[in-house]
Amino acid sequence: MKYVYASRSGNVEKIVQALGLEALKLQDGSEKAGEDFILFTYTDGKGVVPAVVDKFLKENHGHLKGVVVSGSMQRHADTFCAAGQLIAKAYGVPVLAEVDGAGKEEDYKEIQKKLA
Repeated sequence: MKYVYASRSGNVEKIVQALGLEALKLQDGSEKAGEDFILFTYTDGKGVVPAVVDKFLKENHGHLKGVVVSGSMQRHADTFCAAGQLIAKAYGVPVLAEVDGAGKEEDYKEIQKKLA
C-alpha cells in the first residue's frame, strides 16, 4: 500500500512522520499514484478539500482506499475535518481517522491499527 499526503502547516507531515511511513508528498497535484494508496490530508479554509488534493484525486481516485484527515477543532469546530468526509462521499472510501492538528500518541496508535 502506498501513502500520499498533503500538508500546508506541517501537521499532516508530522502525522506521517510519527507513523514512520514512507509517503509521497503532493507538491502541485500532478503526481501519479500508480497503485492503491491511503491519503493523508488537511482541511482547507472552512471545510474545503485543498486544491492540490482535489487535482490529484481527479486523476488518481481509482486507487484511493481511505483517507486520514487533519483539522482544527479550536479554529473550525463546525467544519472539523470536513475535507475527509467530502472525499469519502465523493469517492466511496472510508475516513480512517480524523485528527486534531498534528495529533497525539493515541491518534497514531489508532491509525496504525487501521492501516495494519
